[in-house]
Amino acid sequence: MTGRLRAPTGRYGGRSAEERQAERRRRFLDAALRLFGDTPGYRATTVAALSQAAGLSTRQFYEEFRTLEDVLAALHLEVNGWAEQAVLDALAAAEGLPLAERVAVLFRAYARDVTRDPRRIRIAFVEIIGVSARLEEQRLARRARWVDLIRAEADAAVARGEAAVRDYRLAA
Repeated sequence: MTGRLRAPTGRYGGRSAEERQAERRRRFLDAALRLFGDTPGYRATTVAALSQAAGLSTRQFYEEFRTLEDVLAALHLEVNGWAEQAVLDALAAAEGLPLAERVAVLFRAYARDVTRDPRRIRIAFVEIIGVSARLEEQRLARRARWVDLIRAEADAAVARGEAAVRDYRLAA
């Protein structure tokens, strides 16, 4: 027989195969946040150590991810996604506020989310650096997304007459 065994599709313990897979993936990502975001860090973590921290087997690791780099990539996107959602929620709540207050609300939302857990800071700004060309591309793409969000807010402030017309890319 060649290739992988067919993935289970039935219910087990009252949960579908998709639910069990999502739970395993979540356990790996939670363990990665602990190990990559603290001691020992991404570069000193092994698949075996991550699997043990997640309470799962290495076989289950390879059913969810190809490499530890894939886990770091997913975790980096997740940490940024949490921060972005916090900013978008704050943006909705800050509707109608004067520009200076609105900017303060958005910045505090971002800072509060990212600093809520020091491990998030380490994932977003330390562990991701210099891992590979692929992750550097992902990091820069995520940064560009933040720049676009800030520029969109600046452009909206210009349209409301609250800010001068100029290119806000550098400021962003």
